[in-house]
Amino acid sequence: MSNKSLAVVLVSGGMDSCVSAAIAAKNYELAFMHLNYGQKTEKRELRAFTEIADFYKVEKRLVVDARFFNTIGGSSLTDENIPVSPADLSSEDIPSSYVPFRNANILSMATSYAETLSAVKIFIGAVEEDSSGYPDCRQDFYDAFNKVIAIGTKPETQIEIVTPLIKLKKSEIIRRGVDLAAPLQLSWSCYQSEDEACGECDSCALRLRGFRQAGLEDPIKYKKRPEYL
Repeated sequence: MSNKSLAVVLVSGGMDSCVSAAIAAKNYELAFMHLNYGQKTEKRELRAFTEIADFYKVEKRLVVDARFFNTIGGSSLTDENIPVSPADLSSEDIPSSYVPFRNANILSMATSYAETLSAVKIFIGAVEEDSSGYPDCRQDFYDAFNKVIAIGTKPETQIEIVTPLIKLKKSEIIRRGVDLAAPLQLSWSCYQSEDEACGECDSCALRLRGFRQAGLEDPIKYKKRPEYL
């Protein structure tokens, strides 16, 4: 039995959540949580989650069926009628891949899970750089949600949301992951392809640019590998 406190890590299967798991693993016993929410790469992300959980030998795993997001729609990730936009890393608009208020829903579920397990932390790999337009990837959003948790849980519950990557650039996240021997080769970031990453969506572009700026080769396969500046 571990003497470490328990942390719930939200693991989408993406690179940021993979590195967040590596950071959490240094000081905490881990419980992993993942959402299937009707996203276009749902099966591939679940595979990445499972492989990362296996890598860290995580026994406590929760996969939540949150396909109500698919029913609600409003995002190119969950609505087949909305195409995934090609990468535009200079845009400051909220991208079509934004899933309305998704992270608030995820954090609510994670808080329920964490309180049940008597966990003390919830790690999430939110990054403000991502698309520069997700309103639920900003530090003030997580600061506010920590207040909600304090008010809305039992008096003896002590849970804090931790965002270890939120101010980092993708290249810095990659270097941190390499330093921690995080299994980046198991992670999946593409928004629209489940066999080989497309290389053309915002998520692929941010990832490819990050590896290029870090001076490293991305270990996953791509259909196309544009040089993003």
